[in-house]
Amino acid sequence: MPVRKERYEWGEGVFNLLSWFKKEKVKNARVLVAGAGALGNEVVKDMALFGVGNIYVVDFDRIEVSNLTRSILFREDDAFKHKWKAEVVAQRAMEINPQIKVMPIIGNLFSEVGLGLYRSCDVVVGCLDSYIARYLLNRLCMRAGKAWVDGSIENLTGMLRVFAPGINCYECGLSRDQFNHIMLRTGCADVVRVSEKAGRVATTPISASIIGAMQVQEAMKIIHDEPGEPSPFKTLHGKMFRYEGMTNMTRIYNFASWKKNCNAHDIWQDVMKGEGLSANMTVEETLDALKKMLEVDSVEINMLNNKFVDVIVADKNNKEFQVMMPDSKLEDHIKTDPELKQMRYHTLFHKSFYEDIDDEFPYKNLSLQQVGIPPFDVIQVATEKGQFHIELTGDASLYL
Repeated sequence: MPVRKERYEWGEGVFNLLSWFKKEKVKNARVLVAGAGALGNEVVKDMALFGVGNIYVVDFDRIEVSNLTRSILFREDDAFKHKWKAEVVAQRAMEINPQIKVMPIIGNLFSEVGLGLYRSCDVVVGCLDSYIARYLLNRLCMRAGKAWVDGSIENLTGMLRVFAPGINCYECGLSRDQFNHIMLRTGCADVVRVSEKAGRVATTPISASIIGAMQVQEAMKIIHDEPGEPSPFKTLHGKMFRYEGMTNMTRIYNFASWKKNCNAHDIWQDVMKGEGLSANMTVEETLDALKKMLEVDSVEINMLNNKFVDVIVADKNNKEFQVMMPDSKLEDHIKTDPELKQMRYHTLFHKSFYEDIDDEFPYKNLSLQQVGIPPFDVIQVATEKGQFHIELTGDASLYL
């Protein structure tokens, strides 16, 4: 005889015993998790157990055997089949809690996740493993006006920080060497530097569990925050939590850094909704729609940090290659194209690119997504009436 499945509400009889827990806030919360490795596994698992209603998991990598020792949601078969980390994390989290929605996004957090999604979330949790990724995530969260919870682990050590506009900025706290390293990789607009994959960092499931759990705890405090009301929590805003497994030490340090004139402090507050605008529209359609929407004669879309590359030139023999793709996809293209792949160890490639798109752009038949603007993004537009920030709200249904 089949077992009868009773209807129930996730967490009933458990979370309602917590004086601070607000079920509806958690059920309706939106959290973006950047990174689906060891920390990402722990964060999403705990979010699922808490019943966070909407989770977005962003990662561009596939599962390897080495991931299995510290990633609770991965299985041996996932590694042998080289499945996408984000997809497996999303699937397993919804097996834990079928009453939530977890959406995988396979791609780069900066160039393939629209700012509209960041703006729609209550909090962002960073489970990243590089200075550059944190630098880019910090800039996005600043533009969106959102707090983000950063975690990092190595060996038996772990660290957690909370960055929020007006309190703490990741970029402001970078050392000179760290900043110079980031600028070397991101600052030279006309040069392609192809990098090899970074070596693995030794970590343990213990440090991942501890730091991931602390990240979720801080995220839950942010979700429960009510502007204008006293909070029952002490948070790590402007602080750093450090765990030392070797010596069983935990410490909290003041770690607020907010410098004047930092380029990251570019908060986009007056964002206009473009209800009919979508990344699937062509450049020509978008320019026409923006002119009508803003009642202007000229429109220029700024491509910010993801330029559209038309041609690259090898400095070894001055040979030109027409690529016609966003800057974010160029490195992978060079690694996979047979001719460029052979050359990449011995030469630099100089780029011919477009930083702005206007009526003079020669490829107006391409879609916004093809030139490097992701769905549900917020585009920066210059006109004779001034500068505007406009959301591609026509893509909102893809995520919300």
